[in-house]
Amino acid sequence: MNSAEPEQTPFEAVSVHTSRLQRKYQALLDQSTPYVTYRWIGTGTFLVVFFLRILLAQGWYIVAYGLGIYLLNLFLAFLSPKFDPSNEALDNEMEDGTASSLPTKQDEEFRPFIRRLPEFKFWHSATRAIAISFMCSWFPIFDVPVFWPVLVMYWIILFVLTMRKQIQHMIKYRYVPFSFGKARYGGKNNS
Repeated sequence: MNSAEPEQTPFEAVSVHTSRLQRKYQALLDQSTPYVTYRWIGTGTFLVVFFLRILLAQGWYIVAYGLGIYLLNLFLAFLSPKFDPSNEALDNEMEDGTASSLPTKQDEEFRPFIRRLPEFKFWHSATRAIAISFMCSWFPIFDVPVFWPVLVMYWIILFVLTMRKQIQHMIKYRYVPFSFGKARYGGKNNS
């Protein structure tokens, strides 16, 4: 009574292989977490290689523009607080005591700044977007003919307008975005 085990269906085999690859990928991401500087150096190098590809191929400007808009969106989410103190709905919650608030007096407790997009997710999304854009730059279907100076000017205008709002927010709330792990709203550091 030797009954043979039922064979795996192709779908199950692919599913098992995919989940094994996902676990390996997640393990690599987990191992890279403490190496912030090296991760960003690698991503910056990859971005330079992508730009060199675009410049040397003299095409795929729409792909580069899409990447630029996406990276700008990620950067703004990285700079933005998770709970915006200027939001009126949040202010109402703060008055009820259901949400944390910023210190308004010198002797109040300091509450840390929480980013809307954490650094690791920012890095991971940016690196993945650069990789996808780099792959797209090898297929002629994505080489849409556009007048690239218009795209560059539009991106610069969009950058200035969005960063102007962000800079005004930083000045108003005395926010220091790049203290690497110690980003906070104004006040004295008691540590």
